[in-house]
Amino acid sequence: MVVLGSPLHPGSDHSACPYGLCDGSGFVVDEAANVASDCRCRPQRRSRARARSLEAVIPRRYAGVSFDRPPVTDMPDPVVDAVRRYVRHIGQRLDEGRGLWLVGDVGTGKTTLAMLASKAALDIGRTVAIYSLPRLLNVIRQTIDSEAGMLDYLDRLTAVDLLHVDDLGAEKTTEWVLEQLYTIVNARYEAQRAIVATTNLMPEDLAEQIGARTVSRLVEMCGDPLPLFGADHRQDFRADVGVPSV
Repeated sequence: MVVLGSPLHPGSDHSACPYGLCDGSGFVVDEAANVASDCRCRPQRRSRARARSLEAVIPRRYAGVSFDRPPVTDMPDPVVDAVRRYVRHIGQRLDEGRGLWLVGDVGTGKTTLAMLASKAALDIGRTVAIYSLPRLLNVIRQTIDSEAGMLDYLDRLTAVDLLHVDDLGAEKTTEWVLEQLYTIVNARYEAQRAIVATTNLMPEDLAEQIGARTVSRLVEMCGDPLPLFGADHRQDFRADVGVPSV
């Protein structure tokens, strides 16, 4: 959010402070001393402003995902419970820079569970960027002609509270792809910003695809991958109107 007006005389159209400390401007004003100081919510507001134009909308197909309905209710309990615990403490996890990653076969529910985490972050007013890996790399390619534009985009990817990347390892490996992935993951690692990722590849295979350094950082940021293997359940739900695919 762009702060309008001076710190001492903020505009009236700011969103409410989640901590109840300021008037929504991002500043706590001491009227007696005529001094303003940063509110606890200001880093979130700055992150939200820098994340503007990133792809932060839950795709329509996943808008209705819930722990209480298929396909989530048909997924392995240990994996669902791990995601539920993450979502229950989403604010704390994001503050800690802790993420999730899900690994498994096509159509087993990885993206659905990742969307639950992204929805939870958005629900508490955090900034989220949601991309498939091919889409993310395409956007980076479009900004590469301008060094300033490229750096600004990478800065915004680093600033967002949660970066959700689907299909890690789906892009053909090149030196350029390896460099971009490492740059993004390392920047978020150093800034203690969370990543939620899905992939069809186990860590050792993913390391061959996107680089051992990148995977090492993901392991430290996200912990052990949550496994989802089995049949492609998209076939089971395709005919059910209104039920999202996985």
